[in-house]
Amino acid sequence: MQDLIVLVLEDEPFQRLVTVTALEKLLPGRVLQAADGDKAVAILAECSHVDIVLCDLKMAGMDGLAFLRHASNSGKVRGVVLCSELEPILRQATVSMIHCLGLPFLGDLGKPFNMEGFCLLVKRYQARCNAAPILLSPAEMPTLGDVRQGLDDHQFEAYYQPKVTLHGQVLVGAEVLARWAHPQLGILAPAHFLPVMEQHNLIDRMFWRLFEQGLALHQRLAAQGRGINLAFNLHPAQLANAVLTERIPMLLKRAKVPPASVMFEITESALISAPASSLENLVRLRILGCGLAMDDFGAGYSSLDRLSELPFSQIKLDRAFVHKMQSQPRSAAIVSCSVALARALNISLVIEGVETVEQQARLIELGCSIGQGFLFARPMPENHFIDYCLGRAANHGPGIDD
Repeated sequence: MQDLIVLVLEDEPFQRLVTVTALEKLLPGRVLQAADGDKAVAILAECSHVDIVLCDLKMAGMDGLAFLRHASNSGKVRGVVLCSELEPILRQATVSMIHCLGLPFLGDLGKPFNMEGFCLLVKRYQARCNAAPILLSPAEMPTLGDVRQGLDDHQFEAYYQPKVTLHGQVLVGAEVLARWAHPQLGILAPAHFLPVMEQHNLIDRMFWRLFEQGLALHQRLAAQGRGINLAFNLHPAQLANAVLTERIPMLLKRAKVPPASVMFEITESALISAPASSLENLVRLRILGCGLAMDDFGAGYSSLDRLSELPFSQIKLDRAFVHKMQSQPRSAAIVSCSVALARALNISLVIEGVETVEQQARLIELGCSIGQGFLFARPMPENHFIDYCLGRAANHGPGIDD
């Protein structure tokens, strides 16, 4: 286990002593402690960063809620674990606040402090750190010129995250995700370039590059008798463009890729005020034979309305419901209802954000069949994905089409 900097924010002296002592015995690195939010803010000011904050909420002086707001502004906290006696509904609301603040939430341990549970959260945190793309500070963010140069030099690459059956983990498809192989900064996630692309209408340039990479990959796998269903994300700005449904069939025909092997994912928020031309393009893609998936299902406000109006062939349940299944029984009920809805509409359901075997088992109990998430595989570059596909095919037989 690598060295970590952990800050314990706990106002009760005995509980703080027990927690700090346990961490110092078992955890390599530094263990910092604070009895209130003011002291914790002062500690943050003296540190370059804190890996994990163990945060109580209710205390005299500056409480945990106010501290979390300060922590978000500092940009120095890399993970938050709640340790509070507040009733579950209040802790759940606090978790939503943490997400809104942009702080990485690792888990809710409640009280008393549980070292075994904390070690599991530490492993999750370290796995994310080791596999995550590089995160830059605002001062290091690439400029418009950098992004354009990257597009000109073909530095944007397709990464592939598998979709698998929850039973047996048989490969059924993959989502195509954008990564920037920056020559100096390394692999960059979309958060570092999408805002610039959106502002300057560069999404299309990247999309067509990724689409052609995906079709070339399909050709390589098909030549080895291993077809694959690939899902591409469509940005709202692209939906109204008439070129979209003119160029896609042309590229599919040229690459000899069946339209049924291609899925397009659209977030439900993109459809709230979509013009008629966007809806026309969605219909045209379905007429062509491509699949349509409503991404982040349940994250917005118009899911059911749009699902009843438009020809979707798949829904992808937002990862938030999976993450909250254990702490919020209603989330499990929503997952179960989504399974029934998909069956009634005769469309497929993909569960996003599956990270633990416990989540996998619970989802199977609820009737889910297909999942996507770090438990099964992280997004990977083309060569790694080809090896992954061939390895899965060897274990599960020749058919891996969706």
